[in-house]
Amino acid sequence: MNLKEWAKAQGVHPITAYRWYREGTLPVPARKVGRLILVGDIDPAAPGDGITVVYACVSSADQKTDLDGQVARVTAWATGRGMSVDRVVTEVGSALNGRRKKFLALLADPGVATVVVEHRDRFARFGAEYVEAALSAQGRRLLVADPAGVDDDLVWDVTEILTSLCTRLYGRRAAANRARRAVAAATEDEAAR
Repeated sequence: MNLKEWAKAQGVHPITAYRWYREGTLPVPARKVGRLILVGDIDPAAPGDGITVVYACVSSADQKTDLDGQVARVTAWATGRGMSVDRVVTEVGSALNGRRKKFLALLADPGVATVVVEHRDRFARFGAEYVEAALSAQGRRLLVADPAGVDDDLVWDVTEILTSLCTRLYGRRAAANRARRAVAAATEDEAAR
């Protein structure tokens, strides 16, 4: 059941229940799925039919050394909650890139029941809720070791977006200018003959 229904059943105001959830003093287990807070008997270490995969990703090759630390933190978090980590997938690529091969293979593999990431934005910068909902609809789940997001890669991702847009915009203009100059040069050569 969701947090609001639980609060109503317990005679507690929903805002009070939400405050308890935020402070970590809610008397029952709860977890956030997208914008919904589910309350009840939730055991993230419950065994599933599939395997548990730790997914670690960094935005650039400059940050590749951070992958080992990220894998160690997420693996320690998962094993600390009684989960056995069956596979570790690491990748270098922006979370804005929807064509990351290992990421797509992980989503396409029906044998993967649980994906554990350090931060939600390591999995997908935008639309992580949709990915999480799709996994949930298939009986799979995404667990986030540290729900507080990081902004380290956000600067890199915004720079990448701006660079891409500027390249397209100014690249087209430069190509148009080169074509115009080539046509002008060709017409001048014909006029000179």
